[in-house]
Amino acid sequence: DTSKPATTNYRGEPTRPEWPLLLDYISLQLHELLTRYGKVMEIWFDSVDWRTRPFYDGQRFIDEVHRLQPDTLINDRLGIPCDFVTAEQYVPKAIPEKGVNYSPQDKAAIDKLPLAPPRPQDFQPWEACMTINDTWAYRPKDHNFKSADKLIRTLIEVISRGGNFLLDIGPKPDGLIQQEFVDRLQQVGAWALANSAAIYGSTYGPVQGQPAYRTTSRGNSTYVFVMDDAAQEIILPHGKPVQHVRLISDNRPVKFHSSVAGTRIPIDASLRDAGIPVLEIR
Repeated sequence: DTSKPATTNYRGEPTRPEWPLLLDYISLQLHELLTRYGKVMEIWFDSVDWRTRPFYDGQRFIDEVHRLQPDTLINDRLGIPCDFVTAEQYVPKAIPEKGVNYSPQDKAAIDKLPLAPPRPQDFQPWEACMTINDTWAYRPKDHNFKSADKLIRTLIEVISRGGNFLLDIGPKPDGLIQQEFVDRLQQVGAWALANSAAIYGSTYGPVQGQPAYRTTSRGNSTYVFVMDDAAQEIILPHGKPVQHVRLISDNRPVKFHSSVAGTRIPIDASLRDAGIPVLEIR
């Protein structure tokens, strides 16, 4: 309704007689996206307020996506269980599990889960959605930018719980990306490139809830992200015998000591030269 500001009706007005026409319009847009642009990996519905969700007939749109592109992933914001859930502006303390009800802004239900890896069949695919400052669009007065180190640490928290990290940028009116965003994205990208083996294609790690480090896993490898800047060593609980430890960023072998109590890995100061150290344990 262009006769009033969006702040007064952005949740939708399902009581108006034009509402079915709006749903038809959305359906046509969805059809265009799914038929004119090749293979679509994901449809991310947004701005469906919980108070008006039932009036959007979400199953109608889910069925349309599945009919046109059966492999497309769908998020949870139509109010109907779909392929992945979306936590907004926070990272759950525990790994999300299927069957746990929560809203994108409500972390209480997930945070009550145990800090332990779930069974693979219980894992709920999920995504953390965050901004670099405090705004989901371009806002020149918002200078509360997260540091590159904060963004990297958030990325680690997300992937160590098996999640995907959606990091928002808002282009300026001329289409350019403000320099504060560019600088941070380049720094995060450089670190992620150097440690890509521990990030891309990985999932949540076997060790959860440790204050000094986080873990991911891929194949036969466990990756350890040393989060505590003051840690002089980390101790992995006893598990499979450790054969090799290396620093991912430069492939440097790292000394370790295994015993019945676990594996102790001294953290030399030089391991931090490239930022947060990431170790591969095999």
